[in-house]
Amino acid sequence: MQIKAIKFRKDGFYTQPFAFGGEEGTDKFDHNIRYRGSLQNYLIDTGSEVILVDTGLPAGTPEENPNEKSVAYTGKDICSYMDAFKQLGYKPEQVSKILLTHRHADHSGELRSFPNAQIYVNADELNATELQGVSNILPIHFTDGSYYNFPESQKICDGVYFIKAKGHTDGNSLVIAENEGLFYMFQADITYIDEALYQNKLSVVYDDLKAARETLDRVREFVSNHPTVYMGTHTPQGYENLEAKRVIDLNNPVPTVLAEANFSHKEASGKYVCSICGYVYDPQEHDGVKFEDLPDDWKCPRCKQSKEKFNKA
Repeated sequence: MQIKAIKFRKDGFYTQPFAFGGEEGTDKFDHNIRYRGSLQNYLIDTGSEVILVDTGLPAGTPEENPNEKSVAYTGKDICSYMDAFKQLGYKPEQVSKILLTHRHADHSGELRSFPNAQIYVNADELNATELQGVSNILPIHFTDGSYYNFPESQKICDGVYFIKAKGHTDGNSLVIAENEGLFYMFQADITYIDEALYQNKLSVVYDDLKAARETLDRVREFVSNHPTVYMGTHTPQGYENLEAKRVIDLNNPVPTVLAEANFSHKEASGKYVCSICGYVYDPQEHDGVKFEDLPDDWKCPRCKQSKEKFNKA
């Protein structure tokens, strides 16, 4: 089995209130502390088939233009998701399965680009706007019982398991691959950064706070009892852990390297991008209403997050 990262954005950041403030409130944390951010998804080559865990942002999603008040920033493009995928030496038609952790467009954006893939999706996500019109979806009801301390799972193939992990979204899932005595945990937004795992903090982005807490507790219990390589989507720690085969030790955190936040103040397009789900607000598609003129309680139509989660494009 080979596991590879598909890297398509770099040099982003997540502020401490965003990454830690889900339970205690954002005012308890320092907005000026910014943790490194990135965007990558993953590929599992079992030797007999190619399996993807999530499929990046849709082609053409504009870069964000953050400022000092931005709470999160997904980073600048390295290349498109599909270009990053092809640079690993694979062709779209080789992919037989896609394991979708959740509906947000930075995870589901290129589902339509893999014509031969069966798409495994937690059945609780099927009504998501992002999934409408996508063919080859296989709803998963987690009928294979527990996987260690996780109550609901589905075996995908030998050594690869799809696990219910509700909280970040109501249909959130994670993936574990077993290889050469290690457990590779592919998680998307249970934590945005590894510091949150070590410090036992929830981000401010969740559909169900109680379920998010239960899921994080199970993750921490699992990594405490099994040699686990923890691979997130939104931090370079995800692929750094993979490349080093680094086993998480909750009692010995990897030293934090903070983000270098350089605000370029580029000329803005008038569009805004949700840093949580990738939704693009274009005034031309909303009767010319500028983003700045939307009411303060306006929410992202896709992920229902507040205006502060948007950055200029």
